[in-house]
Amino acid sequence: MTAKRNILLLDDNECDIPEFCGDNANCFNTNGSYYCQCKEGYRSKSVNFIAIDTNCKDINECWESKDICGPNASCQNTPSNYTCRCKSGFVSSTGVKIFHGRNNVTCRDICKIDETICGNGSCLHDSSGHYCACSAGFTNYGNKTGRCTVLHCDVFKDVNNLMEKFFIVQDNIKQLSESCLKLSGSEHSKELNEEVLLTTLLSMTDQLLFAGSLNDNMKVSAFFDMVEQALGFIGPLIKTPGTKISTNQTELELLVHTGSAIPQGIKTLSTKQAKVDIKMEEAAGDPSSYPGFTTVSLLSYSNLEESAEGFFSGVKNNESQKFKINSKVVTVSVSNADTKHLNEPVNITLHHLDQSNQTSHTCVFWDSSKDGGAWSDRGCSVKESNPKYTVCSCNHFGSFSVLMALYDIESHFELQLISRIGLSLSLICLFFCILTFSMIRSIKSTRTTIHLHLCISLFIATLVFLAGISQTQNKVGCAVVAGMLHFFYLAAFCWMCLEGIQLFRMVVLVFNTNFKTSYMMAGGYGVPAAIVTISALINANGYGDKKICWLNQDYIWSFIGPIFVFITVSMFLFLVTVLTLAQKFSSLKPDLDSLKKIKAFAVTAVAQLCILRTMWIINSFQLKRDGASMYYLFTIFSLQGVLLFIMHCLFSKQVRDEYRGFFSRCSAWKRNQTHASRQSLDTGEPNIRTTTHNL
Repeated sequence: MTAKRNILLLDDNECDIPEFCGDNANCFNTNGSYYCQCKEGYRSKSVNFIAIDTNCKDINECWESKDICGPNASCQNTPSNYTCRCKSGFVSSTGVKIFHGRNNVTCRDICKIDETICGNGSCLHDSSGHYCACSAGFTNYGNKTGRCTVLHCDVFKDVNNLMEKFFIVQDNIKQLSESCLKLSGSEHSKELNEEVLLTTLLSMTDQLLFAGSLNDNMKVSAFFDMVEQALGFIGPLIKTPGTKISTNQTELELLVHTGSAIPQGIKTLSTKQAKVDIKMEEAAGDPSSYPGFTTVSLLSYSNLEESAEGFFSGVKNNESQKFKINSKVVTVSVSNADTKHLNEPVNITLHHLDQSNQTSHTCVFWDSSKDGGAWSDRGCSVKESNPKYTVCSCNHFGSFSVLMALYDIESHFELQLISRIGLSLSLICLFFCILTFSMIRSIKSTRTTIHLHLCISLFIATLVFLAGISQTQNKVGCAVVAGMLHFFYLAAFCWMCLEGIQLFRMVVLVFNTNFKTSYMMAGGYGVPAAIVTISALINANGYGDKKICWLNQDYIWSFIGPIFVFITVSMFLFLVTVLTLAQKFSSLKPDLDSLKKIKAFAVTAVAQLCILRTMWIINSFQLKRDGASMYYLFTIFSLQGVLLFIMHCLFSKQVRDEYRGFFSRCSAWKRNQTHASRQSLDTGEPNIRTTTHNL
């Protein structure tokens, strides 16, 4: 009997060998065999195959299905798959940048999604995507996809019309206007040079401020509008992070930020006289209308406070309170067009011009809509103030300054009345002095000639002061009054200095009294005339201001300087004269009569110097502090004519003797007239002989 065996046969798994189907196919084992199928995204000639028979090739979905990604999207084939991207100018509905057609993603037109994406311009498409074509009067500074921001080019025409008489800046205004127009519209000019434009703006500002062309509030308003608009369109042209530049009349710091991200945090800009702390989000403005750049500028003017002084109709005050600008004027401008009311206030630190006055201060800005232009405290408040500076907190931008509160002096009317009475009395005394020195022959000498012209100068100056010091309505007339006062008061001081020179000649130069009248006239009137002429040529606007017809407060040096020279010369000569007199009195054989006479002359002259000159110089300096001190000044010195009459006439024995003789002759003549009248009444006939003899 034969034995049987059971044999178990095992299947060989071909799929264990990767090369059988290749990298792009899946291997499937079968009992005794295998087959291959292409992976998703690949295709072969047959569905099932053996690797040695065929290979899997990539399917190009982008070619086989033209709209697989949908309209406004581009298809990119990849091994075993594909990707979709929205074309330029379109964005995906889900926000993803790469997607597949099966993800139900669509590409939407950027111009239709946000119709305000270009601001004041049209959103269009080209091969590179969408771009903004700005409307006339708007620009995106060459950034094709940037929002179109407004340009106010007409402001340059307004300024040019308002300042048509000032030819010095017409070329500058024309250049800025043409540059502004080149930015307007869809085409951006690459010819613009930002540094040249900024230099042009500051040069024009220098010329206007130096020439004193801003002589009324409407011109000041036009000037501020022009500067703000010019900085607005020049700022974005400046390269980041900005620039800082100074000229003779201005100081500018300009900060520039570019990019799609809105700047954050607080930035500080500063000049010598001012500082600004600003939150950059406020400077950038509404995120929904952000143009892709942010600019902040701080511009400080050296002497604009002179032109802007006096326009305080927008500031609240009581009846006894007045204001004076006590800081440099600054302009703060930003690229944000909507700055009427800020969410976060801007802090502006302004240093005081007068740090010695312990008075209250008010923060103000220039409001062009108020009476043609005036300072206003609307939207501004004092955050901190001390004698050196004031920190202003304002909820808007513009041009700012700090006002110092002044209070009218008590009994203002009474002081003016006393001053006018005193000046009138001085006129009478000066008139008598003029008659005395010109009519009495016995006292005529070089010294009395000097006194005569001193009194004439003071007489005319006092008369002009009484008639025209407050006539500020007519600018030209007021300047003439100020010029006449300047000349005749300087002439008075000059004649007093000549008196010191004459005494010096009498005592030191061996009693030499030969002083030609022509030389005295040239010195007494020629020197003041030269000073006034030079002062007027340097700055004609220094004569007369809005309060009184006198020298401008910052121009008072043209009066103080010469007086200081006259006093210095006189003091030196008087000192030498006194020392010489002392030596002569101590000599062995002094001429006592002559020396006593000269001593009396010297004492009178020194008293005149101390009383009149010294107090004049002190109070002239006081004029720089407060315009009301002018009334104190002329109240105190309204009796200077009376003092001269007392010192040079009543204190002089020779003049008193002449007065007695004159009054005696007048009394005798009057008695003779009375006697003749009585005799005629007694006889019934006129006493012809007596009357004729008396006449």
